[in-house]
Amino acid sequence: MGLKWGILSTANITDKLLDSGSDQEFVAVGSRDQGRADEFAREKGIARAHGSYEALLADPDVDAIYNPLPNSLHVEWSIRALQAGKHVLCEKPMSRHPDDVDRAFDVAEQEGRVLAEAFMWRHHPQLARTRELLDAGEIGELTVIRAAFAFRAWDPDDIRLQADLEGGGLMDVGCYCVSGCRAVAGAEPVRGYAEYVPGGNGVDIALAATLRFPRDVVAHFDCGLSYPGGDHLEAVGTEGSLFLDDPWHGREAVIEVRRADGSVERIETGPANSYALELANFEAAVRGDGVALLGREDALAQARVIAALYTSAERSAPCPIG
Repeated sequence: MGLKWGILSTANITDKLLDSGSDQEFVAVGSRDQGRADEFAREKGIARAHGSYEALLADPDVDAIYNPLPNSLHVEWSIRALQAGKHVLCEKPMSRHPDDVDRAFDVAEQEGRVLAEAFMWRHHPQLARTRELLDAGEIGELTVIRAAFAFRAWDPDDIRLQADLEGGGLMDVGCYCVSGCRAVAGAEPVRGYAEYVPGGNGVDIALAATLRFPRDVVAHFDCGLSYPGGDHLEAVGTEGSLFLDDPWHGREAVIEVRRADGSVERIETGPANSYALELANFEAAVRGDGVALLGREDALAQARVIAALYTSAERSAPCPIG
């Protein structure tokens, strides 16, 4: 049996973990409303429902906390959970503020607990296979990275459209593009430039960005909450490209090798549940049988890029990263 988990809120995204087929045990849920917690626990088959976040963190039977709260509450409640003696898997993005990410990991180290950012897509085998193909020189020398992730958010009360909750296209879906570009490049960007369209309650509802990486690699992506932009990730080299049509969810895990001669090879990496793999990696880190794939270094790198892109957009000028 895996860890005993407590879920911090009744957010819909928790269904992804609960339905992952993982052997982790979800034993408690916490909400600011006892009735909502009771209903959620009853529907999901969870043993205990707490009417406050504090009560959940005080539950002695909980080993680890999954934190899917709004972005603005990620760091605060992750720190409180760590200080309560719980390991924490915090939903992406942990924060747009690098100093806050650093502070959270400082607390994790002080408390001797594991803290990780929940970018489930990074655990899917198709990314590892993509890296293998790149390292083998399948498309020659990497030159350009392209990415996209967007959809239409219809409800004006959607938390992703609220500035005070740190919503926005870059924070919600663009962070996947940032993660994807970094993973493909195998390095951290040194400079970024972004432009965005404002909307919702003071957030970016459409954003386009360019990232400059070492070794003359350039990446560009678009993301947003106001148009059906789809999702893809492409690594372009001097001899062809690797195209992932479904990189973030991996429901159809296929890598298209598009060669310079016009031929296309489809490489199927096979079905896998990214959420189950994420939970297994986290448990291994807690048990001391491995390390968290997305710990301090990666979470900090993500926050630095996001912060730089927002600064760039506000100044209408490129911004250094790091």
